[in-house]
Amino acid sequence: MRASTDAARARVDRFDFDPATEDGRWLEVLDELCEVNEATFQRRGRLVLPSRPVVAELIEDLRAVLYPVHFGSPDGFGRSLRYRIGVRLDKARQALEEQVRRGLEFMCEHGAGGTRCGACADRAAVVTDAVVLRLPAVRRMVDADVQAAFDGDPSLSSVDEALFCYPGVRATLQYRIAHELYQLRIPLIPRIVSELAHSETGIDIHPGARIGPSFFIDHGTGVVIGETAVVGERVRLYQGVTLGARSFVADENGRLLKGAPRHPIVEDDVVIYAGATILGRITIGRGSVIGGNVWLTRNVPPGSRVHQVQARQDTFENGSGI
Repeated sequence: MRASTDAARARVDRFDFDPATEDGRWLEVLDELCEVNEATFQRRGRLVLPSRPVVAELIEDLRAVLYPVHFGSPDGFGRSLRYRIGVRLDKARQALEEQVRRGLEFMCEHGAGGTRCGACADRAAVVTDAVVLRLPAVRRMVDADVQAAFDGDPSLSSVDEALFCYPGVRATLQYRIAHELYQLRIPLIPRIVSELAHSETGIDIHPGARIGPSFFIDHGTGVVIGETAVVGERVRLYQGVTLGARSFVADENGRLLKGAPRHPIVEDDVVIYAGATILGRITIGRGSVIGGNVWLTRNVPPGSRVHQVQARQDTFENGSGI
């Protein structure tokens, strides 16, 4: 098997295919693929993209930094708390700086032709320091989210259970980290972080959304929160909730305008039950309750209760309802 593989590679290098054979048609496919990728390769072929596996490992390190007792490595047991946090923080800091640099260089015009960009390297160092300085604030925000989960779910026996087991807490923690990077205008990395959580939990939170403290997603699967959504404090969502866009703004050439406000504003102390779909730049007033499976495209005053129209029940006999 190894010999046949080596022979095939040698034939590709020599380009000794007969166009009338299946191998020749395979070579034509190879030529077409090279042609469509040539421009990108010339511009970015020497650059190294951010690594999804490395970012995933980085997130695990940051979880261990934020919660070393819960997610720290067993190798650190018996060591001081300062040592355990410090080792993982240094590892995470180095990985974050490298991945941010790769993301910046990939989108940078200075690095055209695949050359390294000193400005991107300097920017990556500044961004990494800014994120590290924000970690205590992120920990306080996640603490409030975990407490909200415990306070809002009678099935939880402890805050530790929420932190260990709840997909909503996992997704929210990663959103908090991704949001810090998004605010610093780092390309690619925030979306990788949020999509890792999406893949694992089924909860899709865009890193650009603004979400206040004490946020709780119960059950969680199928929740979608769009880029420009604004969510206040002490908000609770259930599975299948969508905070989405109703329409998209385009310029005179029909191209979508990026970043235009198009997702809902949910004020403080709102509860949104399973399957509700809330679309457009509308406001759900403080203290409102949105019932399950509601489709909502209009503003809701504070303190409102919005439910589906009550189903009407009729009784028909002997085919009288036909």
